[in-house]
Amino acid sequence: MLTDRGDLLRAAHPRSLAAMTRLEEGPQHYALWKHLPAMIRDGKQNAFVREFGHMAFEHAKADHDYAERFDQAMTSYSAAQSAQVLEALRDTDISEVRVFCDVAGGHGYMTCALLGAYPQLSGIVLDLPDVVADSDALWARKLGLEARCRYVGGDMFKEVPKADAYGLKLILHDWNNEECVAILENIRRAATSPARVFIMEHIVPKPDVPHFAKLFDIHMMCWGTGQERTEAEYAELLRRAGWRKVASHHAPGSVMGVIEGAFG
Repeated sequence: MLTDRGDLLRAAHPRSLAAMTRLEEGPQHYALWKHLPAMIRDGKQNAFVREFGHMAFEHAKADHDYAERFDQAMTSYSAAQSAQVLEALRDTDISEVRVFCDVAGGHGYMTCALLGAYPQLSGIVLDLPDVVADSDALWARKLGLEARCRYVGGDMFKEVPKADAYGLKLILHDWNNEECVAILENIRRAATSPARVFIMEHIVPKPDVPHFAKLFDIHMMCWGTGQERTEAEYAELLRRAGWRKVASHHAPGSVMGVIEGAFG
């Protein structure tokens, strides 16, 4: 008989961890961890390149099994993370925001959660053309929000759509500092001033505070070129890209936090 914790591994459970477990304990991610001692000795991260010869996003194009595991897990993660982000922003006034752009927003789960909570919003989901081309997977279509949400195929390293506010949910932790600054600079150039940006991440707390972000930081060291960051480190990325940090938002007991930046 399953315990309550074991029950979370059932795909039919409303808060199922099955898809996340299939990804994180699957053969591709599991293979990364054997490179951890060498990465520590060398001082060079990215076990995906060490194991497969290319970055994770490139591997997903060549390995259908990994692409399927990754896609399903991202949707599962988004269900939990979106609830935590909404709770963190519960007392934040965004009534003046009319157009919200979710940068690298996948199939739009986070955007649709925000549209449900804030009726004045219209949403834009930016992601790679092949991601937004999968019309059957788009959440706005599934939830009847197509009139308030549009999908744009593009590259956040090149150009992003104009909006009043932007969201980056678990995006900056995929990239190194220079890449993060480039993304934030592109957003600032496109934004309608005054503008806001919401960085939704696992925020690393003080050294003596246990937190999921510290374990996931090791995972990100294995997975690619990124990392989990402290509040001060995200504030510095914002400063370098021409933003200023104005607030941080946390829901009690949540592993997710939101760093808010503004300009104009």
